[in-house]
Amino acid sequence: MPLIKDSPLQGFSPASTILLRAFQMKIFKSTLLQEIETATCEAQNIDSLELLERTANAVCYELMSRFLPGQRFVVIAGPGNNGSVALAMARLLFERGYRNLEIFLFNTGPRLSHDCDEERKKLITIDGIDFTEVSREFSPPYLSENDVVVDALFGAGLTGPLAGGFAMLTRYCNDSGAYIISLDIPSGLHGEVNVNILKRDVVHANLTLVFQLPRLSFFLSDNADLIGEWKLLDLEYDQAKIKDLHSDYMLVEAKSVRPLLRPRRPFTGKRDYGSAMIFAGSVGMMGAAVMCAQATMRSGAGLATVHSAWSGMKILQTAAPEVMFEPDRNEHFITDMTIHHAHQAVAVGPGIGTRDKTIDALESLLKNCKIPMLLDADALNCIAKRPAMLTMLPQNTILTPHIGEFDRLFGEHRSAEERLQKAIEMARYYNVIIVLKGHFTAIVRPTGRVYFNSTGNPGMATGGSGDVLTGVIAACLAQGYRPEQAATMGVYIHGLAGDLAAQELGEVGMTASDISNYVGRAIRLIITRGELPNPL
Repeated sequence: MPLIKDSPLQGFSPASTILLRAFQMKIFKSTLLQEIETATCEAQNIDSLELLERTANAVCYELMSRFLPGQRFVVIAGPGNNGSVALAMARLLFERGYRNLEIFLFNTGPRLSHDCDEERKKLITIDGIDFTEVSREFSPPYLSENDVVVDALFGAGLTGPLAGGFAMLTRYCNDSGAYIISLDIPSGLHGEVNVNILKRDVVHANLTLVFQLPRLSFFLSDNADLIGEWKLLDLEYDQAKIKDLHSDYMLVEAKSVRPLLRPRRPFTGKRDYGSAMIFAGSVGMMGAAVMCAQATMRSGAGLATVHSAWSGMKILQTAAPEVMFEPDRNEHFITDMTIHHAHQAVAVGPGIGTRDKTIDALESLLKNCKIPMLLDADALNCIAKRPAMLTMLPQNTILTPHIGEFDRLFGEHRSAEERLQKAIEMARYYNVIIVLKGHFTAIVRPTGRVYFNSTGNPGMATGGSGDVLTGVIAACLAQGYRPEQAATMGVYIHGLAGDLAAQELGEVGMTASDISNYVGRAIRLIITRGELPNPL
């Protein structure tokens, strides 16, 4: 094992700590990163080497916070700007007493970048540093599980797959068992599209140290085993330029949600906070209705009514006495989704099943509903059985599928990347909001913009978690938030509640009801700009 210190938290992992970030983060395509770096140099009156030195210092201090001076590092640098950062970082580590360094610069092309060549010149003047410049033959160093490899072969500017000797070197490092740290992005991985890459020819990082801004590929499950944990290094890029540049991809953080939350005013009553109509539950699935209804009330709705199978009345009224119950004429499942009273939002799906009469009731609702609507779980499965219902969806209806439900609706997909692109296409085509659930849940708007959620943890992979999310979003709709706002803030609040529950109870032991129980505290934390420290 590497000589690891008792270090600060590693990686971008909301489950590890709950940090309500103070800025809103765009996710840019790799082609714009150079433009941002150039603007930073101009705005701050520095040259590229000074920005390089800042980056190398950030990496150096991060490694020093994690590893003891006796740790063996093998640095593998390429001929471009990513390689130049690695060379500068190695020099700084050496100057700070980390002498067990082996540095390899791969100069196999026509020339090094200007900054890489400048850093090479600095290294060759240092006595005692183990530096090798590779131009032709290469004998790879011995690597073991005790070593740390710093991967800086190629950065986000790579345009094609790794091949030849670089692919062989990548496989050698992956197979060595060494702890691999990639700078900015694992070599061989692209910032956006990775449909045709061979994973064996991409560095499998344990940790990726990202320069200021994440890449789209970091948010897709296909790439999780390539990126490992990831941590953003703040390099003080020019915020004016970042704000000015357009991006269709955003990371939802506290700053995105806080301004949307309306404070409760004195002299208000329950009717001021809206009424949600929930069609949920059937025989054997009343728990879904209970969890959805409880989450609706805990998320601020003034009133909630559940319409479900007649036999579910005692269960619902006992488990959630704050919620009104409207019995269906059928004892076992829902056959009618007529809205009889004034409500501000309707949520359909948790535990309703996919019987023909239930599908008929849903179709009738879609044709007649005039209030904001959310469809989840079995409501989506009902539509998958009768796809023509997709054309009946009211404008800005919120769909909240997990990947199985999504594929049943829109066809099988081979990758998360392909599925996201389909979600963008379908949200535009049907003019709906798609909440594609996952580790970084993607909220896809009809405009084509995608908002990735930054909260949540693996403990939320438990039965009923989606029913709670439905309740949270339904409550936001009932309180008068626009559908795109309700979806975005609902997902963030739900994930933060899960983080609070995990911090108190642990990821393994938490249940969906625990998530619901922490929703109020999550909202308070956002409003008060709170921060919970890491308990470990």
